[in-house]
Amino acid sequence: MIEREIDAHRLRAALERSPVVLMSGPRQVGKSTLARQVVEPARSNLFDLEDPRDLARLGEPTLTLPGAHGTVVIDEAQHRRDLFPVLRVLVDEDRRPGRFLVLGSASPDLVGLSSESLAGRVTVLELAGLRMADVGLSSRMDLWLRGGLPPSYLADSDQLSAAWRDDYIATFLERDLGGLGFRMPSTTMRRFWTMLAHYHGQVWNASELARSLGVSRPTVDRYLDALTDALVIRQLQPWFANLAKRQVRAPKVYVRDTGLLHRLLQIGDRDDLLGHPKAGASWEGFVIEQFLQAHPVVDPAFWATHGGAEIDLVFGWERQRLGLEIKLTDRPGVTPSMRNALADLELDHILVAHAGSQSFRLGERITAVATDELLTSPLDTFVTS
Repeated sequence: MIEREIDAHRLRAALERSPVVLMSGPRQVGKSTLARQVVEPARSNLFDLEDPRDLARLGEPTLTLPGAHGTVVIDEAQHRRDLFPVLRVLVDEDRRPGRFLVLGSASPDLVGLSSESLAGRVTVLELAGLRMADVGLSSRMDLWLRGGLPPSYLADSDQLSAAWRDDYIATFLERDLGGLGFRMPSTTMRRFWTMLAHYHGQVWNASELARSLGVSRPTVDRYLDALTDALVIRQLQPWFANLAKRQVRAPKVYVRDTGLLHRLLQIGDRDDLLGHPKAGASWEGFVIEQFLQAHPVVDPAFWATHGGAEIDLVFGWERQRLGLEIKLTDRPGVTPSMRNALADLELDHILVAHAGSQSFRLGERITAVATDELLTSPLDTFVTS
């Protein structure tokens, strides 16, 4: 088992300040394991809502929960969305920190958080896949190839990892999506998800995918939102600026876990990956996910114009607006897009993440940064606030 100290620290801090902590994350990402690592609840305080016995124990939550001591852990809470109103009442009676830890395999809204206001009572955390800091820099290639879901990453071979991910995709489509309330044929969703894999890192084009699937545009938008709510797809929203230039207004789409992306693309090993036409886009998505886990940035987005200027990530940090460009090369250079972004968006600095081992200045307000350093060091290492 890999000790996930950063996420364990985040969870402990949340439990020390809030009566309710909601930790969401995709299936098999390690939520239950992390909860046991941090809380170690007695069996009487752990409710796994995929277990019929625990569902029965929570048949009358107003009778079962008030007398529970310590932290009550409710796993797979999306199966009982009616629990949140009960938790609100119980917390209003006793606001001690760390009273409830709720785990869900979907976005907070889909788990049920939006059904009842817990404002001022809840801290929401998202647990993504393994971080670079969890596995070490020497394992970067394995993490990129296999993805951050622990059973996939920890498999004894690439072949076993690939087989596990194939089973994961099948189970997710055939069972898990239905459990989250989405009623779509699994064969249709597999076709759609595979198409999305080929669009990974590109601007969303609903009309084109709708024609390919033979369905309406609202239907493919609904499919995309379903996979987004299930936390397996990221819709990176566009950054708008008050410019005369025509700017892209549709989101970019990414398969959040590159291990799942690679199986949808039938990539099996390192040679397949490095020789694949989507290698650069896969690397871009991998770095974006790792970067957003590693750094407390706000309002992450991408920026692009119809004239071809583009920045992979624009975000706020320490009262600055920064840009991030991601390159699968060890010889990055300054591009016209970077110069346009500095001028048009008034960025304070652009970081160019590259696959080499050295960080160096490329130009005024542009710094080339080794990706390994970027994902394991504080941002103020490269940009002063």
